[in-house]
Amino acid sequence: MHFLARTAIVATIAATASAAPAPPPHLQTAVLAGGCFWGMEAVFEHVKGVTDVVSGFAGGSAADASYDKVSSEGTRHAEAVRITYDPSRVSYAQLLQIYFSVAHDPTQVNRQGPDVGPSYRSAIFPQNAQQRALASRMIAVLKGRGVRVATKLESGGFYPAEAYHQDFERKHPTYPYIVVNDLPKLAALKRKYPQWWKA
Repeated sequence: MHFLARTAIVATIAATASAAPAPPPHLQTAVLAGGCFWGMEAVFEHVKGVTDVVSGFAGGSAADASYDKVSSEGTRHAEAVRITYDPSRVSYAQLLQIYFSVAHDPTQVNRQGPDVGPSYRSAIFPQNAQQRALASRMIAVLKGRGVRVATKLESGGFYPAEAYHQDFERKHPTYPYIVVNDLPKLAALKRKYPQWWKA
């Protein structure tokens, strides 16, 4: 992504996050899609206030929610992560800030890096009206600043992926795909947001 576009994303979301109302003090969930779920899971597992991250599929039916079927690009699923977080420690707006500026490139259409197809699209699956309103507002502001955001707001269930996909980066940190595509995201998270970095 172009440097100016990424800078605009960070500045815009930071301003929006600071204006967001304080969330209630209990665990909440967020479902975000942005390319291969290995990297998305790895990034959010390193965020303070996040208690659990599950790789899976969102936007299609339960019957077709398997890696083999989703990879056919005919099921309407997106590879996604379900993030459980403590809103007293990290807000939904802050998670979106990380999502837009570190976890993936929101200007890509139906792809991320080497992965191409609608299952790798940029999509947010709001879990309530407040999440939908905040995500919609962030996208609108970014577009208003000239950022070509491809991220869509969608609805649908979330279905965990097979066990071998879970915690993939943590179990296989030297796997070539992880080294090339995902470790740089972790480095960016630690560098840009040290206040949220969890080792």
